Amino acid sequence: MTDQYGPAPIGSAPLVRGLDLQRDRSVPPRQVVAWAFWDWGSSAFNAVVTTFVFTVYLTGTKGFGTTDSVSASLGWALGVSGVLVALLAPVTGQRSDGSGRRKFWLAVNTAIVVVCIALLYFVSPSPVLLWLGLALLAIGTVFYELAAVNYNAMLVQVSTAKTVGRVSGFGWAMGYFGGIVLLLILYFGFIHPDVGLFGVTSAEGLSVRVSMLIAAVWFALSALPVLFAVPEYRAPDALRRERVGFFASYARLGRDVAALWTTSRRTVWFLLASAIFRDGLTGVFTFGGVLAAGTFGFSKGEVIIFAIAANVVAGASTVLVGTLDDRIGPKPVIVTALIGLVISGLAVFVLHAGGQAVFWTAGLALCLFVGPAQSASRTFLSRLVPAGREGEVFGLYATTGRAATFIAPSLFALFITIFGHQYFGILGIVLVILVGLILLIPVAAPERTVPAAATAPAPSSK
Repeated sequence: MTDQYGPAPIGSAPLVRGLDLQRDRSVPPRQVVAWAFWDWGSSAFNAVVTTFVFTVYLTGTKGFGTTDSVSASLGWALGVSGVLVALLAPVTGQRSDGSGRRKFWLAVNTAIVVVCIALLYFVSPSPVLLWLGLALLAIGTVFYELAAVNYNAMLVQVSTAKTVGRVSGFGWAMGYFGGIVLLLILYFGFIHPDVGLFGVTSAEGLSVRVSMLIAAVWFALSALPVLFAVPEYRAPDALRRERVGFFASYARLGRDVAALWTTSRRTVWFLLASAIFRDGLTGVFTFGGVLAAGTFGFSKGEVIIFAIAANVVAGASTVLVGTLDDRIGPKPVIVTALIGLVISGLAVFVLHAGGQAVFWTAGLALCLFVGPAQSASRTFLSRLVPAGREGEVFGLYATTGRAATFIAPSLFALFITIFGHQYFGILGIVLVILVGLILLIPVAAPERTVPAAATAPAPSSK
């Protein structure tokens, strides 16, 4: 008999997993590269908008308010967006599975994010326009997460059990390296020069606002390859389900989670643990640039230079660890990375009075561990998810943590509100990661070999 943290109880029906159906399939490299280019383009939102440029512009520009008050407002806005993601992501993922329109909804949600990024151009320094900026950030975060549900579900379409770690790591690394290239373009083209390209200056935040237009175009163009190269998902006939209404989807979701508890209990426990620690991982990058500017005195240009270095470190470590993931499994990778994050985060807090040298050292150490933890978490779930329910389960995955759900932003804001100083927000993020680590430790690791799928239905790519 297995315990509640391990495989399904004896006597429960075995599940056919998405990677089971890929066992004998050879995935064309062009599909892998096209899929990863969405991650490359997503750096426009992750690195430029929510981390190193636009949020730093909001919290570091006096026209919007004090650094501490704007930082707290930012935390609450992202917290609200996280609640909306939690309510919407599992059902929208479930419905994309059933409709066979996974790629279609990836396109729609990505387009909404692109529009939100472009509209940030109109957020000039003003207390009134601060709320426009925060609203666009919150809306963009919600639809980015809904897009990521379908994007992550497609990982099973472009990988096999032997390559899922490398493919996932390649995607995450493409995101980091895309961030490097885009940040270099924005830094040397618009933000660093007194007069940038097209005569753009920093007056009224114009250099940052124009950068948002460039970022929107970057994401839109980078999202196109996956839409053309990767076939639309079609569930095998044996796995298709009757379509139900939107609200009825919540009742089905409840039944599905109950069934998942019976047939794949550790999947539920992993979703619970990752609800916590991935929220902390998101917080590291979401508030990294804000802390660099507000607590450690980095200028806008210095924040971008740090961002470039951070993306190099994160991207390189993710590529290297992706191969290790396929060899030893995702759980040892995640546990090691979370321990490293807790230690590095505490170092940033305890030694904050040491100034920029501390942030360069301990901050880059944080980046060393973030990418591998994120990538290995995605492969952990990919090795467990039932075939035909990738969107639904990755919707639950989005609900429980990725890209700024409510726990880390809210604790970041709460610690600042209680103690009155921005650097106390670091403790909120570290606490989230530590709790997630404690919850993860008892969860049984997924098997690194996939059982034969002689009775499994063949995948359809048409």
